Amino acid sequence: MSRPTVTIYGADGSATKDSAPLPNVFKAPIRPDIVQSVHTGMAKNKRQPYAVSEKAGHQTSAESWGTGRAVARIPRVSGGGTHRAGQAAFGNQCRSGRMFAPTKVWRKWHQKINLGQKRFATASAIAASSSAALLMARGHRVSTVPEVPLVVSSTAFSGAAVKKTSAAINLLKAVGAGQDLEKVRLSKKIRAGKGKLRGRRHTQRRGPLVIYEPEKDGKEIVTATRNIPGVETCPVYALNLLQLAPGGHLGRFIVWTSSAFNALDSIYGSTTQPAE
Repeated sequence: MSRPTVTIYGADGSATKDSAPLPNVFKAPIRPDIVQSVHTGMAKNKRQPYAVSEKAGHQTSAESWGTGRAVARIPRVSGGGTHRAGQAAFGNQCRSGRMFAPTKVWRKWHQKINLGQKRFATASAIAASSSAALLMARGHRVSTVPEVPLVVSSTAFSGAAVKKTSAAINLLKAVGAGQDLEKVRLSKKIRAGKGKLRGRRHTQRRGPLVIYEPEKDGKEIVTATRNIPGVETCPVYALNLLQLAPGGHLGRFIVWTSSAFNALDSIYGSTTQPAE
């Protein structure tokens, strides 16, 4: 970015007289390869262990007929009077048999992520959020946004001013995020495949990410925005790469509060000053 400062916008979308110096973290190198690698590891570490039942495929009485019958020696269900009698059982090649190498919950699920790379990826994702080209390449509608990074004055959130969902929607529309909200609303589709049956029925695009400073901005902003499709919130002290670069793709549209924006230098430091 060529400008050393960033304009701060009010709740009505107009530019205030205040400006903020650009935090040094926005000068971090943009490395899609590192971001993709770290994102893959973090996404894997959110998995829930799964396994088939230990009894599956073995809940029947079956014994091999032995040799001399001109049939395979696989165990066969005993008895008679039903189609099941005489059918092969237990083997992974059998109908109603167990699978090969039944899955276990004690599989090694966790993937270690280098801490330095994890911090680098977060800084890189923050830096990428200041590039309008990367935001548009990711699919965000930012043609009406006056400036990126977009910083909104914390006074707009003081005194629980943004407590209702309607107030949050009006604020986002005022600062130019209305087109992105509309894109999300129109993007809701029914998922293709079996995920429909497994609690993942709908797919939907991501909208703006609102980053706030919990002590100064209050937490009412979380309840105000949580019911807006596509909008997510995150405290500035707990930034998450899964939100900053969904899918491992750089260029998330971020709405910063001025308090959160000013806290970035103390969190990430600079080339001359360490983080606090």
